[in-house]
Amino acid sequence: MVKIRLRRMGAKKAPYYRIVVADSRSPRDGRCIEEIGTYNPLTNPATITVDVEKAQTWIKNGAQPTDTVRGLLKNAGVM
Repeated sequence: MVKIRLRRMGAKKAPYYRIVVADSRSPRDGRCIEEIGTYNPLTNPATITVDVEKAQTWIKNGAQPTDTVRGLLKNAGVM
């Protein structure tokens, strides 16, 4: 199964996330199929950038976003 989820980047206590499409069996920060956006929770307000076309294409092809990513995609106007 393919999932749309967050990959943690950045230093300790300074998280920065990439929104990626990955196989559900791969580790959180492991191999991904494609990167479709970023999320920076440290800015005020939080910065979310998403490639809308890629996200919609993956969702139409059956990729399931995690709960957190689903909320981020709603805020970005994808869902």
